[in-house]
Amino acid sequence: MRAMVLHASGAVDSHPLVLEDVPVPEPGPGEIRVRVHVCAVCRTDIHIVEEDLPPVARPIIPGHQIVGTVEALGAGVTSPAVGARVGVAWLQGTCGACRFCTSGRENLCERPVFTGYHAHGGYAERVTAPARWAYEIPDAFGDEEAAPLLCAGIIGYRALRLSGAQPGQRLGLYGFGASAHIVIQLAIARGCEVHVASLKENHRRLALELGAVWAGAADAMPPELLHAAILFAPAGELVPPALRALDRGGTLACAGIHMSPIPRIDYDTELFGERVLRSVTANTRADGEAFLREAAAIPVRTRTTPYALADANRALADLKAGRFDGAAVLRCRGDPARPSPHR
Repeated sequence: MRAMVLHASGAVDSHPLVLEDVPVPEPGPGEIRVRVHVCAVCRTDIHIVEEDLPPVARPIIPGHQIVGTVEALGAGVTSPAVGARVGVAWLQGTCGACRFCTSGRENLCERPVFTGYHAHGGYAERVTAPARWAYEIPDAFGDEEAAPLLCAGIIGYRALRLSGAQPGQRLGLYGFGASAHIVIQLAIARGCEVHVASLKENHRRLALELGAVWAGAADAMPPELLHAAILFAPAGELVPPALRALDRGGTLACAGIHMSPIPRIDYDTELFGERVLRSVTANTRADGEAFLREAAAIPVRTRTTPYALADANRALADLKAGRFDGAAVLRCRGDPARPSPHR
């Protein structure tokens, strides 16, 4: 099968991923093999490729927003069935025994397994994954529009919950890429008023098109104080202005897995008044299942830009440069993926 393989880290502009023929993986006990239809491209993939995250496996096939069809079952697997359409996301394994797993906080597991980081991911024609971590993809979504939901959507959903934003309140979104363009749809459906700060003018235009009441520069002060905010951009320098934009008692949730250094925070003007600064770490399976139900009910509509599997390096470079709206999606199979029922 074909796969885009990372042997050595490097800047995405240097095209570090190599298209290779690799053996078709066999599912082990408790696993399924998925024929990959599409795999969305995530900023976390950039952090892995460029070694912002410490390397844990080489060579590695990146990709963790996978939509495909189950084509083989490992020992002991009865569900999902062969032929089922499923999604494989970032977190695909936990120890089940640590203090976090045994207290309903599996996203904080001390020995996690992440797709495309510890285990081969979806920049390939096939992938294996634990059956119990596969998500059923609602029929409301075609393959390409479903793929970004599996990380950008799920982590955005958890970040929205941890921000504490309530119906009728003002929510700020800092950075407006794949995750934010999904979260704005959730937040508006819940009755929030959304303000967006973003570096790119085209991203600000999309935010207004999707229902934001205000869109300004990345560090601009919104017209009114916010009750809650989410920082999606991996830019630590945005933490102080985002905190200054919060009303007393507000929470800033940082949704990225990696961030540049945060400058000194002034306690009196940026944190005092019971403002809260918190991080968001992965997601539980319950988060993923709840999000997909809510996204289908709204329904959320993702904006995607397709790339061929062999063009994964270009997709990563375009993501880093902000050259498209929404999410990039790799088409990993030769025959057509399931189309959106709404297009």
